[in-house]
Amino acid sequence: MADIHTHADEHSDDIVAAPGPEREALGALNLYMDSWNTRDLEGMDAAFHFPHVRIASGAIHALETPSARSGDFFSRFIESTGWHYTLWDYRRAIQSTDDKVHFAVQFTRYREDNSVIGVYPSMWIVAKLDGRWGVQARSSFAP
Repeated sequence: MADIHTHADEHSDDIVAAPGPEREALGALNLYMDSWNTRDLEGMDAAFHFPHVRIASGAIHALETPSARSGDFFSRFIESTGWHYTLWDYRRAIQSTDDKVHFAVQFTRYREDNSVIGVYPSMWIVAKLDGRWGVQARSSFAP
C-alpha cells in the first residue's frame, strides 16, 4: 500500500473565500480533509461540532458525540470502496455571516492507482460556536 499522507499540495486552488470569517471557516474544511486522508478519526472529530449531521443517500445521519464511529471505520470503508485518498476540486463560500458559512464544495475520491471512484458535489455548513469554527452539517451526493 502507498504511503498515507494528506495530499494537501494536490488539492485544487479553486477557493472562493473572503478574508475574515469565510477564510477562518475554511480551516475546518481543510482540517477535516487532511484528517480524512491520514485516516485520523480524532482529527476528523476536531473539525466537527456535535451533534453533526450528514445528509446522503436518502438518509439523515447524526453523529451525536465525538468518537461515534467505530475503530474499524476506515478499514471497512476501504474494503467496500477501494478508496485511498480524496482531493478537493473546489471550495466556495456562497453565503456567510460572522459566525456561519455555507460552502459549495466538490471532492473526488481516488483508488491507490489514482483512478477515480467518483466526483461528489456537496454543501457544507461551518459554524463558529464557543469561539471555534467547526463543520456542523453536510449534504452530499457521495454514498
